[in-house]
Amino acid sequence: MIEGDGIGVEISEAVKDIYKAAKVPIDWELADVTPIFVDGKTSIPPEAIESINKNKVALKGPLATPVGKGHVSLNLTLRRTFNLFANVRPCKSVVGFQTPYEDVDTVLIRENTEGEYSGIEHVVVPGVVQSIKLITRAASERVARYAFEYARSIGKKKVLVVHKATVMKYGDGLFLESAQKIAKEFPDIEIHTELIDRTCLNMVTNPAPYKEYVMVMPNLYGDIMSDLSSGLIGGLGLTPSGNMGDEVSIFEAVHGSAPDIAGKGLANPTALLLSSVMMLRHMGLNDEAARIEKAVLDTIASGKENITRDLKGTASTKHFTEQVISRL
Repeated sequence: MIEGDGIGVEISEAVKDIYKAAKVPIDWELADVTPIFVDGKTSIPPEAIESINKNKVALKGPLATPVGKGHVSLNLTLRRTFNLFANVRPCKSVVGFQTPYEDVDTVLIRENTEGEYSGIEHVVVPGVVQSIKLITRAASERVARYAFEYARSIGKKKVLVVHKATVMKYGDGLFLESAQKIAKEFPDIEIHTELIDRTCLNMVTNPAPYKEYVMVMPNLYGDIMSDLSSGLIGGLGLTPSGNMGDEVSIFEAVHGSAPDIAGKGLANPTALLLSSVMMLRHMGLNDEAARIEKAVLDTIASGKENITRDLKGTASTKHFTEQVISRL
C-alpha cells in the first residue's frame, strides 16, 4: 500500500477498513515513496522498491511530486522503475449516478513508457524547441499483445487501435503496423483502427458502440482519451486504473491529491476502492472483488446522503465507508 499524499491517507484508511470488514485475505505492507536523488535522478527509496518487487502487487493513492526541488513526476518514476508498460482504464456508467451519458462501458489501454512522454526535448535556438516522440517496435508490440490478451480475458471480441498515422506516418505508423502484426496471433479477436480525432468525436457523440472494443493507443492519446472517458461517467473520482508490468502491477486512483480538502473528511474513496477491485481480480480473488464492487456501487446508487460532495452528495468519507461496510 502506497498511501499517497493529501487525501491519500484518508482514502487508503477507508479501503483498509472495508477490506477488514469484508475479511479479504490481504495483509498491507506500507511503502513510503517520498522521492530521493540517486546520481542526480529522481528515485524512490530502496526499501519501497524492495517491498513492491517482493509483493508484485501494490495499491497506490494519489501522489504529489514536490514542487521546486528538481524532481520529475513521481508517477512517471514509478512506471519507469517497475517497467509498467500498460495502463488499463475501464470506464463504466454507475447505476444511480446521473450523467448526460448512459450505458458507457469502455476499456482503454495506454502505452505507458514512451511517445511524447519520453522527455526528449531541447532548445534548437532561443524561441525554438524540439520535442521528440519516441515510438519503438518492441514497446508497441508489447502493449498491443497485452490489449489482445486482455480482450480475450474479459470476453471482448474486438480491439480498436487508435492512432494518427495519416500525419505521423513513421511514429504512429510503426505503432499501427506493430498492432496489425500482433493481431495475427489472435485469430479469435478482430482488429479495427480509427484516427484519434474521429474517436474523440464519436465518443462524446455516442459512446455506446465502443462497448464492443478494447481500445489501445500510444501514450499521449491514452492520457487524453482515458480522462475523456472518465468525464463521460462522472469524473476521475469514479474511475479505477491499473498499471501493468511483466513482474509488478500497481493499481491506483488517478485523481489528484486534493490538498485543499485533505484532513477534512470530505474525500471520495471510490476510485481507490474500484482500483483495488481490479487488483483483487488480477490476484484471482474474484468473490471478494465482486462483493466489494457491489457494495460500493449500491452505496452510490442509494442517494445523495450517502455519497461525497464531489458526486453532489453530502456524506463524509467516514459515512460513505460505513455505508459500504453495511452493504457487504
